[in-house]
Amino acid sequence: MASTGQQRTVVVGAGPVGSLAALYAARRGDDVEIYELRGDLRDPSTTPLNFTKSINLALSERGINSMRKANCPGLLDAVLDETIPMHGRMIHGERQGKLFQDVQLYDVHGRFQRAVDRGGLNKTLLDQLEKMPNVKFFFNHKLTGADFKKNIAWFEKRDPSKADKRGAEVEINFDFMIGADGAHSSVRYHLMKYARMSYQQEYIDTLWCEFHIAPSEDGNFKIPPNYLHIWPGGEFMFIAIPSLDRTFTSTLFLPNTRFAELDANPSSIVEFFKSNFPGVTPDLISEEDLLQQYLENPHLPLISIKCAPYHYGSSVVILGDAAHAMVPFYGQGMNAGLEDVRVLFDFIEKYSSTSQDSDIIRAGRARALEEYTKQRTPDAAAVNDLAFRNYQEMRSDVRSPVYRLRKWTEEKLDAYFPSLGWATQYSRVSFENMRYSEVQKTARRQGRILLGVIGLSLVSGVSCAGWWLARFHSGPRGARFLTRWFNFLVEKSQEFRRLA
Repeated sequence: MASTGQQRTVVVGAGPVGSLAALYAARRGDDVEIYELRGDLRDPSTTPLNFTKSINLALSERGINSMRKANCPGLLDAVLDETIPMHGRMIHGERQGKLFQDVQLYDVHGRFQRAVDRGGLNKTLLDQLEKMPNVKFFFNHKLTGADFKKNIAWFEKRDPSKADKRGAEVEINFDFMIGADGAHSSVRYHLMKYARMSYQQEYIDTLWCEFHIAPSEDGNFKIPPNYLHIWPGGEFMFIAIPSLDRTFTSTLFLPNTRFAELDANPSSIVEFFKSNFPGVTPDLISEEDLLQQYLENPHLPLISIKCAPYHYGSSVVILGDAAHAMVPFYGQGMNAGLEDVRVLFDFIEKYSSTSQDSDIIRAGRARALEEYTKQRTPDAAAVNDLAFRNYQEMRSDVRSPVYRLRKWTEEKLDAYFPSLGWATQYSRVSFENMRYSEVQKTARRQGRILLGVIGLSLVSGVSCAGWWLARFHSGPRGARFLTRWFNFLVEKSQEFRRLA
């Protein structure tokens, strides 16, 4: 990577996205300072931002590729060694009084997602940063102000033992600030004072509550570990993701009104699970433990954020959730944030100069940030929308014959006619590095083509039925059959249109 001279790059936020951004900057030769609101994230006593015990995430190609491009020997191997392959979804339900498990593989070519512990991933990245002589950490520092014209920032240095008292304020100068401080970003808040930022924030009418599935008595996983387990419930769902300690981190996604009903009548919670998520209790979580976890673990909101631009001049840029927080149903939140880092530094590298002239360096970085915002904004909006839509797919569509037909058709075309360039939307999002906005356009084009085929099938089906009835079963009975057949085809065509 080209050197930018002794540039002072300040990264606000030491989560996975901020840590990877700091690695990219440090590898370029910048003097990097990382400021984090909380204590050292490697310390088990540090409270997670969402107050949950653990967070398991899906790591896919975009995140892996971004860490690969960091050119940090040993990083990717260390991360992947701490993951569990998930080859597909395992759909749980009950049919005729018997439990069933239906496997839906993610990809016709055998590619898979990886379950990764957020804390473990974060620790690996921070450990890599700590080895670098041009990186400094500043934990328990809260950004309280920033002047992006003069490139000055102010942080409150907090003492964890004196949480009720305001800490001393420190002033720093910087050349470049990267904001990776989450959905409630302080960097974004101060950026809004300088950039003419459009901003959209939405809380969906769904909350989430975390549950824990312990290992079996013999220390093994209670259910197969190499899948994302889903109990679809129509307007809600329960999922389980494997962990290295043979537990599952599980999550209930439920409309706010349904949570309120259960909160008002705790005695109904166990029966609600038995009715809607067969096999969870008492098989995986005892009734007593289920009730205790529901009552003790917080019921947290899901936020979606879109904004633009992501930068101001050559001074500052926001990445990850600070720029585009999304609901978690595509498993792309962290992956999109890590990809932000790669895309950003691709542009910084493109417009970098070997000159030591600060004006030339700033001009190149300003051009890079402008290009980054221009490219990344539509991509972030696309994956944000895809994440919303995938909730419908996970909680309901996975049980639809029409959904399975489209998935089967696209996978067969991909496997047997590769020259057509056909693939499922999920495969392109999770196992490729195509821009999210291009994935969305391609999926819509494929949907229109398949919808046209369904339309022709509808016409052919009605014509064949009409011919058969005219020849063999004319009269009122035949007319009723033809009407039912026509309505059936129309209904399935409309369902396919929605899924397309």
